[in-house]
Amino acid sequence: MSNGARAAGVVVVRSTPAGWRYLLLRVFRNWDFPKGLIEPDETPLAAALREVREETSLGDLAMSWGEVFAETAPYARGKIARYYLAESSAGDVRLPVSPELGRPEHHEFRWVRAADAATLLPLRLRPILAWARSLVDTATASPRHP
Repeated sequence: MSNGARAAGVVVVRSTPAGWRYLLLRVFRNWDFPKGLIEPDETPLAAALREVREETSLGDLAMSWGEVFAETAPYARGKIARYYLAESSAGDVRLPVSPELGRPEHHEFRWVRAADAATLLPLRLRPILAWARSLVDTATASPRHP
């Protein structure tokens, strides 16, 4: 990664009768996947999973695609965000109050189709969505995901 800040997150997906849904979080007008800064003593994967728990209350994620990841191009003073792909088969998303902020970190969450995610996400995250979607679409064709 670069000299800039390092962040890690997860593209969280859920299989529904109507197809795969992607979890997006909104702060002000900006949509993103759950993510945050990697602490000095953390691996990127541990940070990514911690951020999902802290931001959404989802803790039981299946790393159905292993520990593969994709990274953003540098943005905001050289920051690079690494995203993993995980499946959440159950559990309600909650936006808990952040102890540091005294309020939830995000204003809203949505489970959306990939096409809708593409219209909501900023340009820098569309390659991450395309990467995740290619893995999800491949898995959908396998017997494991009917």
